[in-house]
Amino acid sequence: MTEFEFNLHLSAEDYLQYYEGTANSIQVRSTCGKTIQFPAEKMRNFVLRDGIHGTFIIQLGNKNKFISIRRLT
Repeated sequence: MTEFEFNLHLSAEDYLQYYEGTANSIQVRSTCGKTIQFPAEKMRNFVLRDGIHGTFIIQLGNKNKFISIRRLT
């Protein structure tokens, strides 16, 4: 299992594109510089009125298969 930390700041309007299905993935750069792309639906639990803001840890398994995301801050 591999973990990557990343910061994400998406306004509610920006995330609406993912919610409506116009966009289906989110691409971030981890704090160690690795680019990671994952399904936008994985962030649905973190949406607040002002969007998604914080530092997160994504866990990936074999062949970079998604395991989980959790918020640090």
